[in-house]
Amino acid sequence: MARRAAPVARHGKLPRRNPWTTVGKFVASSLAVALVSATAVVAWAVTDVVQTVPEGVTLAGETPGQPIPDINSIEGGANVLVIGSDSREGQGDGYGQHETAKLNDVTMLLHIAEDHSNATVVSFPRDMYVPIPSCPKVDDEGNPTGEYHYAMSRQKINTSLSYGGMACTVLTVEELTGIDIQYATMVQFNGVIALSNAIGGVEVCLAQSIKDPKTDLDLPAGNVSLKGKDALQFLRTRHGVSDGSDLGRISNQQLFLSALVRDLKSAETLTDPVKLYSIAKVAATNMTFSQSLNNINTMVGLARSLADIPTDKITFVQYPNYYEGDGVAPLTSDAETLMDAIKADKNLSVTGGTGGSIPKDGETDGGTTEPPASTAPPETERPDSTEPPQDDTVELPDSIHGQNASQVTCADGNGR
Repeated sequence: MARRAAPVARHGKLPRRNPWTTVGKFVASSLAVALVSATAVVAWAVTDVVQTVPEGVTLAGETPGQPIPDINSIEGGANVLVIGSDSREGQGDGYGQHETAKLNDVTMLLHIAEDHSNATVVSFPRDMYVPIPSCPKVDDEGNPTGEYHYAMSRQKINTSLSYGGMACTVLTVEELTGIDIQYATMVQFNGVIALSNAIGGVEVCLAQSIKDPKTDLDLPAGNVSLKGKDALQFLRTRHGVSDGSDLGRISNQQLFLSALVRDLKSAETLTDPVKLYSIAKVAATNMTFSQSLNNINTMVGLARSLADIPTDKITFVQYPNYYEGDGVAPLTSDAETLMDAIKADKNLSVTGGTGGSIPKDGETDGGTTEPPASTAPPETERPDSTEPPQDDTVELPDSIHGQNASQVTCADGNGR
């Protein structure tokens, strides 16, 4: 029941109102409404996404159905393996033949430093010969059957997915790099299209136009905004860029991802929970996750951990290699230099050029843009590095190509 106001004395004075107090109360009440509304939107988004997340794939060492901690941001470092499957299964028409193939033609390892000061993404060439360890056999859903494949001393890395699913690719990269991988995710063609649409497209620079009949890609020179199928085909094309090799395609993918990071940061997407959960919902329904990553807060936490890392401290590199036979082989000593730096959470400086893309406006990229052309194994001795740079940055050997996310590079198209 409302309290009745006391009568005011006929000759008494009402207290004077301070206009700033009134404004302050208005602002405070408006802010409260805004915060409650934002919280409600986020809560709705989280609930909506969680209901759509399918059961994740079990990696070696994971327990099926094991509860995942409810976290909103990750603490410490993280290693995430991102796999792009070449399988056409369930993808519809328009992607060429080999519909039954299950190859990890894109394999990338994201490492986030313990203190979130830097991040590195390592791309592994699909035709690189590596040992494949004993992997669990999997059923049609990608889950272990309890049986194992024999270990193999030398196979192309992109065959690991066909031997034992995502878990086998994780084990293969762990053995190659010596890095423990906590999280893994896999995407197919339609998933890339859906994700590029969800983020609103990515603007990239083309030094020359791209014409690739094998992927139906036809793009003009200049700045181009890529989304949907154009984004997918840009990431897939190799005949349309650089020297037409898979190594040149890796450079194209790094160019795209660098532009993506810049776009996400400029739009403040990585600090906007509503945007992040919206994108996470698309990811949840278009990608396959390990049990450890099959949690919406974990996905968002990983993304948010990149928000405070400067773009020049987010580095994309190609695993060092040399041509051998019908593929490539690891440059062992240079790979050890790279992996040691990553394990120590060092920031990386790329001196070997981009490997295919062209610096915008004629800026130097610190090295050649040509992929490695050696046909013989390199020297096995590692360079003396007893005096690390004072800024805690490791200067990588010039056999390692790549760029950091602050560098604006242009795709070297073939449509001259």
